Amino acid sequence: MSALKRFGLVAAGPLLLGVAVLIARLFPETAAGELASVVDGPYVASALRLSVPIAFAALGGIFAERAGVINIGLEGLLIVGAFVGVAVAHWLTGDAGAGVGAGLVLLFVVAISLAITGAALGLLGDAAGEIALRGGGGVVATVALGGLTAAVTGPTLAATWIAFYVAVLVSAAFSLLFAVVTIEYRADQVIAGLAVWLIALGAAPFASNVIWGAVNSPGVDTFGTWTTPLLSQLPAVGTVLFDAEPPVYFVLLATPLSWYVLTQTSFGYWVRASGENPKALDTAGVDVRRVRYAAVLISGVFSGIGGAGLSLGRVGSFVGSGTTMVDGRGWIGITAMLFGNYNPFGAFGASLLFASLDALQFRLQQLNYAVPDSLIQTVPYVTVIVVLALVGRTRTPDAAGEHYDSDED
Repeated sequence: MSALKRFGLVAAGPLLLGVAVLIARLFPETAAGELASVVDGPYVASALRLSVPIAFAALGGIFAERAGVINIGLEGLLIVGAFVGVAVAHWLTGDAGAGVGAGLVLLFVVAISLAITGAALGLLGDAAGEIALRGGGGVVATVALGGLTAAVTGPTLAATWIAFYVAVLVSAAFSLLFAVVTIEYRADQVIAGLAVWLIALGAAPFASNVIWGAVNSPGVDTFGTWTTPLLSQLPAVGTVLFDAEPPVYFVLLATPLSWYVLTQTSFGYWVRASGENPKALDTAGVDVRRVRYAAVLISGVFSGIGGAGLSLGRVGSFVGSGTTMVDGRGWIGITAMLFGNYNPFGAFGASLLFASLDALQFRLQQLNYAVPDSLIQTVPYVTVIVVLALVGRTRTPDAAGEHYDSDED
């Protein structure tokens, strides 16, 4: 599909939104007006909130696949982030809460474990000083972030944030395991990604049963909202942009930042070259292996933010029944990535489109129309199928899914 057609499909969302608002204002007493009235500030805020895990999965997938590694385990990484965030938060603040100090120790242990693993894989450099600077600097920065958070927030909120940091690191650790299997041992990337998903899908509910005696966790404290005085009172945009959960601001920051890194920096050039022509990149003296590891780790970090943001943003619990609370958002994120043609802005727009339909089915259920809830709940997923059919052929990176050995002739 041409870029113009893709843009048209994404732009159709805001256009339909405007039409719905107009109908609601002109014909408020009619059935059409009542139906269109669901599109208001709280609805848009809900759509933006629901887009967080989808968009972060899409952004992570863009980095990995642009570098030549097909990571379809994003759904599993979201599950890991969602579960670990709640599990650590409950451990720190539950009936026998371990406290913020224990959380900082756990954060240090996870960070230093990742640093040691990275050093063992040769990802932090060759010289001892370089390894110590990068690995040690990363660990110190991570623990300092946790300590600063504990200093400027109350104990309960600090525990929630530390749980969030740990969840992101654990998700990154799972992505590192996936990278080792696919890059070092040259395993099939699709099968390895499915394995990550299936392991997370089974392990998270099992661990929930072990910890809480049920697949669903008890409630934990959430981030709350970041409210900007005065600006939050603005009509229409106030409750959408200036009174939202932190993960919403994270995704609004991560989208342009990802675009900038991929298109305007040397690292972004290396990522794209690794997925298009790794031999040329290797000839230029850049280690393709390290670039691919870095890209996969970024996909793990983004997925961890999306998963933990889902469970700690507003829900405040982990739901492990069925397909877990993630409920296919990682797969939809892959669809958004393809629909956006590996462009962060396009992927975010597609994520927001799917999330708005998800929010719509919740609002339609509240209106009590004589339509079965089960039928209304299919709206987002039917839309995904339609979009996949309309997208047609998306150009994937030439070397995506292919292993590369720098010793090849």
